[in-house]
Amino acid sequence: MFNKKKVGIMGTGDIARMMAKTLGGMRGVVCHAVASRTKEKAESFAREFKIKTFYGSYEELCQDPKIDLIYVATPHSAHFENVKLALENGKNVLCEKAFTLNEAQAKELFQLAEEKNLLLTEAMWTRFLPLADKLKEVISSNVIGDISLVMADLSFNIAWKQRIQDPSLGGGALLDLGVYGLTFASMVLGEDITDIQSQAVLNEHGMDTQDVITLKYRSGQQAIVTCSAISCGPCKGIIYGANGHIEVQDINNFSSITVYNNAGEKVGFYKREKQITGYEYEVQAAFDALEEGWKECPDMPHALTLKIMNTMDFIRKQTEVKFPGE
Repeated sequence: MFNKKKVGIMGTGDIARMMAKTLGGMRGVVCHAVASRTKEKAESFAREFKIKTFYGSYEELCQDPKIDLIYVATPHSAHFENVKLALENGKNVLCEKAFTLNEAQAKELFQLAEEKNLLLTEAMWTRFLPLADKLKEVISSNVIGDISLVMADLSFNIAWKQRIQDPSLGGGALLDLGVYGLTFASMVLGEDITDIQSQAVLNEHGMDTQDVITLKYRSGQQAIVTCSAISCGPCKGIIYGANGHIEVQDINNFSSITVYNNAGEKVGFYKREKQITGYEYEVQAAFDALEEGWKECPDMPHALTLKIMNTMDFIRKQTEVKFPGE
């Protein structure tokens, strides 16, 4: 336990459980404490994952002097107030995606982090994966020639979950699933988008259960991003080039990259390395940044978070998806 970096987990849902499992398998890092809105939930979570300390309020977690980094694993709708609480108590923060409900909230949090001289980064784990670096390398090799089109899908039948149905929780498929497709397109084509066209199917609460988004770039390249919470899709990214194409399986946590030439022959294959859950890379990146004295992670800088939030704001305006208070 000595000299280990100490993480506090805010929240006790499924994502928090993934992080607790991750931290339990990492070296040099330990989950020091967990907090929930009730002490009973926090205690049960702590007992299951053998966590030393638990709190029945987020305020207590943020006031623990031993914690080096707080991981925010609450619903989208609570990210703004939870991250703000942690920053105001002098804590560095790794916050789950979608970072906030909208760009305005994200801007305010980044400004506060800068004022407090603290690290704040979005836990968009895809950008930190080793296979993400391999994808950049493959694209840079020009093996498939000039890229003209990217297609990306992440779809799971999860519309029954409250976090998808409920506007007060920042519901809908876009912030939960579509953010991955937008991130994949960003990783391949960049951020110089000149036009966005989107359509959505809404539930009875006005939340999107399915989205089809077309992005056009100044370069003339295009991306088609799909996400659905009412059906299961391939969860795949396809990159179209003049001399072949690349298929990336599981765009949220890359499991493989396959390269094909124009004859449809497989000319390259890269498989996911052994991992705990995939979350370990974002945690390590956060602590590497702190070690260097940086206040943002190079793989997930504030500007990229703001760009994706801005894009999702625009899409929601087109599809008429609004959250309470907007």
